[in-house]
Amino acid sequence: MNFTEAQIQGQVASFIWPLLRISAMFVAVPLFSNQAVPARVRLMLSVAMTFVVMPLLPAFPAVDMFSYEGFKVAIAQVMIGLSSGFIVQLVFAAIAFAGQGIALSMGLGFASMVDPQNGQQAPIIGQLYVITSTLVFLGLDGHLLLIKMLLDSFTSLPIGTDGIAQAGIWSIIAWSSRMFAGGLLLAMPVIVSLLLVNISFGVAARAAPQLNIFSVGFPVTLMLGIVLIWLTLPDVLDQFAGILTDAYDLIGRLLRL
Repeated sequence: MNFTEAQIQGQVASFIWPLLRISAMFVAVPLFSNQAVPARVRLMLSVAMTFVVMPLLPAFPAVDMFSYEGFKVAIAQVMIGLSSGFIVQLVFAAIAFAGQGIALSMGLGFASMVDPQNGQQAPIIGQLYVITSTLVFLGLDGHLLLIKMLLDSFTSLPIGTDGIAQAGIWSIIAWSSRMFAGGLLLAMPVIVSLLLVNISFGVAARAAPQLNIFSVGFPVTLMLGIVLIWLTLPDVLDQFAGILTDAYDLIGRLLRL
């Protein structure tokens, strides 16, 4: 059996370029990008999905992998995968932002634990929100839907130098403001309630200066914050599902689905 160099490069390219798009998504998407998930697991999932999708790929132009055009194709595939996972990552960042704001309002900013997503210290209320939203994400099969959309993108956005357009990049930047707006919207009921309580304690401290407001206010604020979190958690998860739906709509527009 004789194989030319062009044939070998074509077969390798038909494996490498889909692998770049799929593996880039696994690097950025929540849950799979968790530091608790070994890199070998992400690599094995990417390789397995690539072998499954290779026979279904539409024909793409023969481009030398080691040429300038091949470098542009590789960058386009990486950008498509990273953008798909990054948009979902912004949704979880909004949840973590809301939890951190609530923790600071409750006086629990000092109570922190290691965030399994990035390995850094984060307020424990934020971790509570992230863990519950991750369970909702898995319950809604959000990870499977994202994988399906990425695999469908090989038909709607074939392998080539045409990746995400400049308008798509600007739409991602503009949509990133939802991380702050959505996080503030999620935390607003608890923050406003605790602010009113703190104002009432300030009035009480002015009326009775001999009252040790710190020894009285901290337990009340802490218990009230826990009760408010318990009451508002179902609404927070509903809002999270709505933001996640908007994120998938944006991914669908970027991937031309």
